[in-house]
Amino acid sequence: MSNKPSSRSRRDFLRQSMVAVPAVTLLGGSTLAQPQQATTPAAGAAYTPRYFNAAEWEFLQAAVDRLIPPNEDGPGAVEAGVPEFIDRQMEDTYGHGGYWYMQGPFAPDTPPTLGYQLRFTPRDMYRTAIAAIDDWCQKQHSKKFAALSPEERDGVLHQLEKGEIKLDQVPATAFFTQLLTNTKEGYFADPMYGGNKHMGAWKMIGFPGARADYADWIEQPGKVYPFGPVSIQGEKS
Repeated sequence: MSNKPSSRSRRDFLRQSMVAVPAVTLLGGSTLAQPQQATTPAAGAAYTPRYFNAAEWEFLQAAVDRLIPPNEDGPGAVEAGVPEFIDRQMEDTYGHGGYWYMQGPFAPDTPPTLGYQLRFTPRDMYRTAIAAIDDWCQKQHSKKFAALSPEERDGVLHQLEKGEIKLDQVPATAFFTQLLTNTKEGYFADPMYGGNKHMGAWKMIGFPGARADYADWIEQPGKVYPFGPVSIQGEKS
């Protein structure tokens, strides 16, 4: 819990994200609440992606870095291990669409309030959309997404969010929603899932994590929780 002045826009966005993104994702649910066999690699150990190829891995790191960049309040998405979180999810049940009904008919123009309506599993969506975005960037900027300047990457992400870029097969807004949802999940998840390294996101917002008892502090709004978070596996800040 830092005493530094807070960046209101960043903290507001991330606090709202804690409310808006439960353990089950907006598009069907990642494995945040499911038992895991793998343990988190040792701190500082290099991570080799299991699903994403080199070009996809570069895109993913460049994209999440702009969705949650680092600043004086706390770590950015890359430092927090969000790319690792997403990669691990792609090789799990969630990435294979194991929690959804994936048989047709598909209705891609159906409002998202009626549930997921695309034929792509999350891993297929990432692979298809990243290739299409890199191809679009190559045609428009003569560079792949990861090679663009931060400002240019922001521009592309805004266009994806608004559906102003037409991708082959995958609706741009659907992919942006998927990417943003998974980024926020990885940023705030327990470290055992690969993201939120050293509980940096929890420390930034004052979340106690998996501590057994913090009921005395629930009715003290605005008072800083003094003990720091604890992860499910017992890591302490």
